[in-house]
Amino acid sequence: MTDDLKQRIQEELRQLESELRTEIPAELKKAVALGDLSENAEYESARNRQDYVRARIANLRKRLADLSMMDLSRLPKDRIAYGSTVELYDVDSGEDVIYKLVMAEDANIAQNTISTSSPIGKGLMGHREGEEVVIVTPSGKRRFEIVKLVTVHDQA
Repeated sequence: MTDDLKQRIQEELRQLESELRTEIPAELKKAVALGDLSENAEYESARNRQDYVRARIANLRKRLADLSMMDLSRLPKDRIAYGSTVELYDVDSGEDVIYKLVMAEDANIAQNTISTSSPIGKGLMGHREGEEVVIVTPSGKRRFEIVKLVTVHDQA
């Protein structure tokens, strides 16, 4: 799971570094050739893009460093943590729901993957199968019973 994320980040990093080295300098050169830089929208746009790409590259490099320090063997085997798949019973609505806890970049509610930093993800972290948890979300309190827990270790 983290290997796939690392590959996606590395690919985006390669694309952005290429853009920073080739495309943006070409755009800046064209814009400078147009003359007065104080009222040059093309120049301003290219500089803004350059600033954005540099910031994004820095963010991606930090993310890669964080991921490389992640040790999945240290995750708990009996409690909810990153990579866990949990089946929950929503006490208030009476419905069952299954979530997989992932990094923010992989979160997609349509695929039932939620971030460990989302309100529900944070609220579930560290709990065990069979427990009932109350989670405060922007739309109010929600009560869940943890019906089934499958950790990263169980999936391997």
